[in-house]
Amino acid sequence: MSKLGLEGKRVIVTGAATGLGRAFAKAFAEAGAQVLVVDVNEVGAAETASMINATSTVCDITSAKSCEALAKTAQTRMGGVDVLVNNAALYGALQRKPFAEIEEDVWDKVMAVNVKGVWQASRHLAPVMKPQGGSIINIASATVFSGSPQWMHYVASKGAVIAMSRTMAKELGGDNIRVNVLAPGFTMTEASLGHMAEARSYGLDRASLKRPAETEDIVGGALFLASPLSAYMTGQTLIIDGGRQFI
Repeated sequence: MSKLGLEGKRVIVTGAATGLGRAFAKAFAEAGAQVLVVDVNEVGAAETASMINATSTVCDITSAKSCEALAKTAQTRMGGVDVLVNNAALYGALQRKPFAEIEEDVWDKVMAVNVKGVWQASRHLAPVMKPQGGSIINIASATVFSGSPQWMHYVASKGAVIAMSRTMAKELGGDNIRVNVLAPGFTMTEASLGHMAEARSYGLDRASLKRPAETEDIVGGALFLASPLSAYMTGQTLIIDGGRQFI
């Protein structure tokens, strides 16, 4: 990990109380970065932080006031931000339904967290990055490219993340802030395992690699996008799904 050039980098990971967010936070800490664990779940965030000898804070990414406070916390505790991983999203609690049957309040909540939340966190933390530049990594999903049926609210939200990231890359490039997307396939997090009994075999018939994705398979992509190894890469989407689809 030490060859990645992430030692001492100041990293924020949102949605880091559980699942992929916790795995991202752990991987960055192991690479020598200073990590601020962020989540609306105070207890889970604190647990993640204690596991990696980091600090945590509570933030509702749908709230401008809360994200403004997060930016101030980052300045106070770390002296700035070099990497922002926008991982927080609604996923595990969502129910699969035909698009015409999705409740309006559920649709609005998904868009508030998965889309507005990425915008809010980025617009308040990008200015903190500007003095030295940095990397914003927005977590989308490979399901955008497969168009998973009965999953429109989630698929649409993650498609929006990809679209927003391209605009952000154009607007922030002059400040030496790179913006890329990491799009994992179906990964064996607590949320995914809770979705279906056959989670570990789901979709393997469509994959090139005939095994399910573990969180350890995904985190390397985030480390790469944060590191100098991807210094001339921005506005791109990196899909890690075991070869289920090629674009």
